[in-house]
Amino acid sequence: MSEHRPWLKNYPNGVPANIDPDSFATVVDMLEDTFQKYRKKPAFSCMGKELAFGQLDQLSRQFGAYLHSRGLEPGDKIALMMPNLLQYPIALFGALRAGLIVVNTNPLYTPREMRHQFTDSNVKAIVIAENFASNLEHILKDTSIKTVITTSIGEMLGFPKKQIVNFVVRNIRKMVPKYDIPNTVNFLDALAQGKRFTIKEHKGSADDVILLQYTGGTTGISKGAMLTNRNLVANLLQIRAWMMPYLKEGEEIALCPLPLYHIFAFTVNCLALGGIGTMSVLVTNARDLPSVIKAMKDYQITIITGVNTLFNALTNHKDFATSDFSKLKVTVGGGMAVQRPVAERWQQITGCFLAEGFGMTESSPVASVNPLTSSHGRLGTIGLPVPSTDMRVADHQGNVLGPMQVGEIQIKGPQVMKGYYNRPEETAKTIIDGWLSTGDMGQMSEDGFFQIVDRKKDMILVSGFNVYPNEIEEVVATHPKVLESAAIGIPDDKSGEVVKLFVVRKDKSLSEKELIAFCRENLTGYKVPKAVEFRSELPKTNVGKILRRALREEAMKGK
Repeated sequence: MSEHRPWLKNYPNGVPANIDPDSFATVVDMLEDTFQKYRKKPAFSCMGKELAFGQLDQLSRQFGAYLHSRGLEPGDKIALMMPNLLQYPIALFGALRAGLIVVNTNPLYTPREMRHQFTDSNVKAIVIAENFASNLEHILKDTSIKTVITTSIGEMLGFPKKQIVNFVVRNIRKMVPKYDIPNTVNFLDALAQGKRFTIKEHKGSADDVILLQYTGGTTGISKGAMLTNRNLVANLLQIRAWMMPYLKEGEEIALCPLPLYHIFAFTVNCLALGGIGTMSVLVTNARDLPSVIKAMKDYQITIITGVNTLFNALTNHKDFATSDFSKLKVTVGGGMAVQRPVAERWQQITGCFLAEGFGMTESSPVASVNPLTSSHGRLGTIGLPVPSTDMRVADHQGNVLGPMQVGEIQIKGPQVMKGYYNRPEETAKTIIDGWLSTGDMGQMSEDGFFQIVDRKKDMILVSGFNVYPNEIEEVVATHPKVLESAAIGIPDDKSGEVVKLFVVRKDKSLSEKELIAFCRENLTGYKVPKAVEFRSELPKTNVGKILRRALREEAMKGK
């Protein structure tokens, strides 16, 4: 065993040190294998409607044939812009079979954000939920998009559920603004037209870019990470290798509250778990907690993926504990730090260990994950590097640091992206000698467990001392009157910066004085917040990650 991979001795039984990233040449090859193995088993469920792997096979072929009939060629870009619906995997797999490059797009993007992403990637086609088509209308003339396929929320649900859902969305909730885009076709019509054509077989290669996944754009301009067949095949095999000691092929049911257009759910739920015959139960709106809990009660869920804010909200919901957790085997949290109090409360209620993992868009995304049981996993860490992956910690000059020294975490493995689309200079800054710089500050234990201290850019400098918001937020999360919080640095004449805390209260009696006194009991002086602002909610990304950047921008404007 290499001295540079001390984590291998802590690998769960049955997890290999390495995977073969070339066991499938392309993601489509993996899909063909999956469709043949599990044809009659349900692949996805949404609002009670199930879609079998065999149906997904046929419908995705029809959709791919339709795209070819519109003149789209291998290598062209297609944007997918919708929440979790059955239409998503059909469109995704159809596009991949047609040789197109998929550009996942957050449906909540503003016209400005859409314009940037679509012009930067040179998208030529789009599948968009009609709820968001009015935004597309504003910027369509600025793009190269010639094929627009619209879909309604209820389109794949069948009679009468389709009509009921669409009526509620269009008339009661009034979620569909009017739009006028000529020559659009709706999704079902595209599938019907695709029946008249035969998809042209596309034989891709391992190094072909098949996904342009844009970074969140929390700093600077949002960039498209070029993910290849080999990147994604490697990562789905790494994830499967890590999970299979705990799972049975063709028998699992996964709750998928995270949107499939987000890289976490895209790779973990849609590709990795789908590849072992798992049915993913899609939640269209995870902010609607009753719908999440209903999905859990309607199915005997065995796997749940999510983010800390979702787990926190669920464990604080009055109906959550009444769910049946007897079949739940695996819970994995990612996308942001999983707070210890949240993980402990989750295990207390569900009986299932909440295993934190780590990754980023640029690593397809999974780079490390905890063993999936409480006897082997460690709360407060991001676990161990997955098979065929190296991780290290380096200082600002690039020198590799030893155990328990804090520096920037770097990743090397077959899942690391090809680079940023049309941005070679940014790529050169981010990937050096094959090592991906993550921008996350962390440390490695003697036996190979990694721990993130915080994002480099979020670090607060108080009188020359480094203060990490994650630590403050985790302490504050233990206060019984706090629902969630965010810590940022604000300018200060004496110390350079001081800590300001934004809090959503669980109990309205909580005061600033009480909370600061609590922090003084648990944090050294320079880490204690100097100001507390109570909010009814905190700004979040589409997957529920709290946006400290937005809070900093407000503070700088003097709001």
